[in-house]
Amino acid sequence: MSLTVGDTAPDFTADSSQEPINFHEWIGDGWAILFSHPKDFTPVCTTELGYMASLKPEFDKRNCKIIGLSVDPADSHRAWAQDIRDATGHAPNYPIIADTELAVAKLYGMLAANAGNTSEGRTPMDNATVRSVFVIGPDKLIKLTITYPMSTGRNFDEVLRVLDSVQLTASHKVATPVNWNHGDKVIILPAVSDDAAREKYPQGWDSPKPYIRFVDQPSE
Repeated sequence: MSLTVGDTAPDFTADSSQEPINFHEWIGDGWAILFSHPKDFTPVCTTELGYMASLKPEFDKRNCKIIGLSVDPADSHRAWAQDIRDATGHAPNYPIIADTELAVAKLYGMLAANAGNTSEGRTPMDNATVRSVFVIGPDKLIKLTITYPMSTGRNFDEVLRVLDSVQLTASHKVATPVNWNHGDKVIILPAVSDDAAREKYPQGWDSPKPYIRFVDQPSE
């Protein structure tokens, strides 16, 4: 069964390139990004893992941990890390789950239940659907899920932008409009009455239509 926004992110225990991971315990009371890969030593994923390593300080500022996943063993992940450093200038500075029995991929709906129970002999095309991103909140609920084709590198700047949005909207009764970036105007939720909005935003708002109310982004 596929997972969607609002579902509880399934818990699991698995080996990783750093240490064994109990997922919910590892997340703790912060946020997390889980992003998966069909196989080690694949070109597009190599660029992605390196770029995520370069972005880690930005995720750290947002109290958000990063964790990768590939179906290959932890020793293979560690060997791949040197290639990633050579190719991108950044080695992974976060754990990569070793999903050798395909258990996590199945748990998260990235592989079918009948896909087998070992990574041995599988090609990247066999695992083509293991190319997903999950943003998970402190409540362990999924806030975003995106699945990419193997030929398309993921835009992790966009994932960072979405994280800014979901963290802001978790704390304030606002939504973020198209192409929003941190610091841009936001939209007051329709569920907030005009009277309640005036108390929160005494400076008023811009309203191109009665149901759209733009205000400056609330302070954190």
